[in-house]
Amino acid sequence: MKNSNIIVQKYGGTSVADPKRIKEVAKRVNSYRKKGQDIVVVVSALGKTTDKLVSLAGEVSKNPPERELDMLLSTGEQVSVALLAMALYELGQEAISFTGAQVGIITDSSHTKAKILDVNAKKIKDELKRGKIVIVAGFQGTSLDQEITTLGRGGSDMTAVALAKVLKAGMCEIFTDVKGVYTADPRIVPHARKLENISYDEMLEMASLGAQVMQARSMEVASKFNVPMKVRSSFSHEEGTVITKEAKDMEGVLVRGVTVNKTEAKVTVCDVLDKPGEASRLFEKLACAGINVDMIIQNVSKTKMTDISFTVEEKDLPKVQKIISKIVKEMSARGVRYDKKIAKISVVGIGMRSHSGVAAKMFSILAQEKINIKMISTSEIKISCVVSEKEADKAVRALHKAFGLSRKEKK
Repeated sequence: MKNSNIIVQKYGGTSVADPKRIKEVAKRVNSYRKKGQDIVVVVSALGKTTDKLVSLAGEVSKNPPERELDMLLSTGEQVSVALLAMALYELGQEAISFTGAQVGIITDSSHTKAKILDVNAKKIKDELKRGKIVIVAGFQGTSLDQEITTLGRGGSDMTAVALAKVLKAGMCEIFTDVKGVYTADPRIVPHARKLENISYDEMLEMASLGAQVMQARSMEVASKFNVPMKVRSSFSHEEGTVITKEAKDMEGVLVRGVTVNKTEAKVTVCDVLDKPGEASRLFEKLACAGINVDMIIQNVSKTKMTDISFTVEEKDLPKVQKIISKIVKEMSARGVRYDKKIAKISVVGIGMRSHSGVAAKMFSILAQEKINIKMISTSEIKISCVVSEKEADKAVRALHKAFGLSRKEKK
């Protein structure tokens, strides 16, 4: 049973970018506390702190050890939680800040992208009983062998959802620099519309396909444990987007949104022998190295040779290149091509489960815009196409308009 008196709030880097913004967050948190609610706040590092720390690491090492990166990156959130606690004290509220390790966030040992195994929330519950506002450093935890770990980009979302689940919170609010979840990135489509609600499945797909509002892994957990969620702006008091289970009226909405992901790279292994086991050998090596492969295409063989193409996160490309250089020789393949100038365009909507024609319309619109499709991937509620990066924004705008998602077109 949910405890409606407990609210977990997460504030991203832009929400706590500087002392002024931290004071504003403190005022918002204080307003909830005055209503008698128990508040647990998860905070990201200030502004672009994490990016600066990554850059700093790059200045002293071309290939910094992932363990040491976690040691470095975890410091960013420790600054923001302490400052927010101080700001709340100035408002007359008792607050206490903790690192992920201090509140018992236990992870596996996969440095820079660890997964949460367990959360011992006893310390949080004890402090809430004492009437304190609890502030937790997002994005981090500790492994079973007591090594500091981080949860990957957007990991503070994961921290907030995990705490909301363990505490049985009545609501998990994700505060960011946008007013909610939009039908497309408003920076690309100025007339994109804010959604009043969206299903867990749709939000998971949109997050994994490039929408930067929520971390995809956090949505998996929220969906699995039915964590009540809302995405809101820390810069206004408007109601945001409620993330919920599938509702009946959602089936009638053909496409909920259009996303773009420009952070992937395409890898093509050329002239691989078309025989059983070759693809397995390639992808097993990548899996053992912790590389997440997204889209995969194997060409039809006409000469007993075939090409295998797949996409990976661009940040993983150096690791992929090292693995591929060895495996290509073992497979007697004739070369590898890499393409970093790609983008993945996707349309998402639960209504696609019960309606046909979305793929045909999507391909037709891209053809009209003279945009070439390099790869295609589908699921029950999404269709994705890989296109040239330089044509990505044009593709998003064209699809958004064609599916009638803009504010101007809403009746």
